[in-house]
Amino acid sequence: MNSVIAPVWRAELPNEAATQGLAREVAALVGADDLVTLSGELGAGKTTFARALIRFLTGDPELEAPSPTFTLMQIYDSTAFPIVHADLYRVKDPSELAELGWDEAAEGALVLVEWAERAGSALTGDRLDVRLFTDTRRGPDYRRAEITGHGAMAQRLLSKRGAHSVLERSGWTEAERQHMQGDASSRVYELLTKPSGEKAILMISPPRPDGPPVRGGRPYSAIAHLAENIRPFVAVDAALRAENLSAPEIYAADLETGFAVLEYFGTEGVVGPDGPIAERYAQAVALLAQLHARELPGELPIDGGTYKIPPYDLDAMMIEADLLPEWFAPHLGGRLIASGARAQYENIWRSLLTPLLAERTSWTLRDFHSPNVLWLAEREGVRRVGLLDFQDCVLGPAAYDVVSLLQDARVDVPDDLELKLLGHYARARKQAQPEFDMASFAAAYALMGAQRSSKILGIFARLDKRDGKPHYLAHIPRVKNYLRKNLGHPALADLKNWFDAAMPQIFANETQGASS
Repeated sequence: MNSVIAPVWRAELPNEAATQGLAREVAALVGADDLVTLSGELGAGKTTFARALIRFLTGDPELEAPSPTFTLMQIYDSTAFPIVHADLYRVKDPSELAELGWDEAAEGALVLVEWAERAGSALTGDRLDVRLFTDTRRGPDYRRAEITGHGAMAQRLLSKRGAHSVLERSGWTEAERQHMQGDASSRVYELLTKPSGEKAILMISPPRPDGPPVRGGRPYSAIAHLAENIRPFVAVDAALRAENLSAPEIYAADLETGFAVLEYFGTEGVVGPDGPIAERYAQAVALLAQLHARELPGELPIDGGTYKIPPYDLDAMMIEADLLPEWFAPHLGGRLIASGARAQYENIWRSLLTPLLAERTSWTLRDFHSPNVLWLAEREGVRRVGLLDFQDCVLGPAAYDVVSLLQDARVDVPDDLELKLLGHYARARKQAQPEFDMASFAAAYALMGAQRSSKILGIFARLDKRDGKPHYLAHIPRVKNYLRKNLGHPALADLKNWFDAAMPQIFANETQGASS
């Protein structure tokens, strides 16, 4: 189970300017009701650090901020919250804090404390500890700092340390950072812009905490093989680039904290004002055909070790398909599917999926759809297709990514364009692999389309009900239309019969078109 235990950020401070720079970094971490403890031997620079931090937070670079050794406590006003700077060196017993009016002064304030150990257990909870060391061999102004996050401050420190590490190593420290609109995932992105105008992306993908156990003692993410940290993204990115495909170059990454600085692909996508741009979709389909025709490794090198791509196995497929009766059925009618019908639903899926999953697999990127496909006009061939969000890559059926693109939950892909692109894919596969069988692929395409549609309907209903994101409901008519179309394949007759009997309301009063 993922946890955060007292992370440490170490910094070399060759001069006072470097100490002031570190104080500026810490200022971005702290706020009202936070505690920063300052430790180190006499003369280590605790007051120098505190003064720099106070000056930065108050916006007054000339503020005196003397050592509170004799007053014990100094209080400053910043624009956002008061700052209490205390020196407890002369405190003999923790009970003396009450006489100082400690609780009243500290309420709603940022508290900086030197010699915090004199307070006993009163200051041992959530805190940021800044420990400073001298080294006379390296000069009178040299300091070394160790910053440790305890309790709730641990994750904040990890994030700050990770961002600082990748920005510094990639040469993007001075870039302006601008939050970018995200999607339904836990990842966050920032647009980095240098003074020169050059751009990059800061990806923030912290380790995913384990959710509640849902089946066999395992959380949903483990069963569905969703990436739990940034390692899969880094490994798959390098593997795609090794196949001469346009995954973003990673300028720097911190595997522990989940930060990475990525090549910026711009904002030009494969969808225009009138819908899918056929030429660009054709290149995306050609990329998939090229990838699926190759023998691809299941283990990828990373950081001196290997990352094993998980299989898109029956358990993963089933828990995704089960999102429909679990979340979408109640969304439609306010009640759950009866246990007998639910068991029948699962048995039909197992009988359909088992033979498909026994066939040859390929890298299944799993999120290969218009929001994650960018257009790089200056490149050649399939390298014009920029790839994003492939951290959940699994070894699965080739048809899955094809249906992800051509039955996009957010974009109407006209039936005639879908058929044309399927033909384009089939010809490319046949040319590379004479044994490729389009009839078998068409059955797999319908099955993967039905599975993906069932999953997405459940996810969108869950996003509305559980996560308070109702805007995803606008796409439900389109996804239901895809599901109905896939159920028309003869291979899925049993599944279609189940929907007709157990969920007849799913397609009631609907036209053949999809909602935009």
